[in-house]
Amino acid sequence: MISPTMKNYKLVIFDWDGTIMDSISKIVNCIRKSAQLLNIEPPSDTASKNIIGLSLENAIATLFPDYSEHHEALIAGYKQQYALDTTPTPVFDHVAQVLTALKNQGVILAVATGKSRIGLERLLDESQLRHFFSATRTSDDAKSKPAPDMLYQLLEELGVSVDEALMIGDTQIDMAMAKAAGMDRLGVTMGVHNAAQLNELTPIATVDNYQQLQNILLG
Repeated sequence: MISPTMKNYKLVIFDWDGTIMDSISKIVNCIRKSAQLLNIEPPSDTASKNIIGLSLENAIATLFPDYSEHHEALIAGYKQQYALDTTPTPVFDHVAQVLTALKNQGVILAVATGKSRIGLERLLDESQLRHFFSATRTSDDAKSKPAPDMLYQLLEELGVSVDEALMIGDTQIDMAMAKAAGMDRLGVTMGVHNAAQLNELTPIATVDNYQQLQNILLG
């Protein structure tokens, strides 16, 4: 963990998959199964992990560039598999504790995710975390990460300047999105990328769990 000199942020924006929810294994499984159902060689687990954060359409196009005629079927298959797959997707330990502490300090909380709007809405309810977040953006609402559009939209909606906001995510895609927006960023290592990979995009810190995150953000 890198310990930064932390400023007080008015807005903290969280990625979802691999940042709030431990869902990486399920996503990788569903990509693999959707390919196998079409008799297409599935990508490696590493390749599948590296597209997490992109919109589903961009992810499939990136993973299966030689199967453009099957992209729609792969997308449909992924959605079907996600509904059927029983891989557990728990919220990471101490997430609610940290969100509560931030809210109690008057920090505005938001989500910026590559998930679909329908998918995020379902998980906000299932996780019982909806009430923490003042605004959310998905791949249905803005250009896919790493374009900074989600962040720009959230800043405008919530009336916060970019220098008052922090993006938290587990992938280089998250870090690149925040960097493109000129926003401070913080990496978490519970999801896709490790600290060395995240640090290539110059986050203010990297942490390995939510207890470390709380210590950094709230002291």
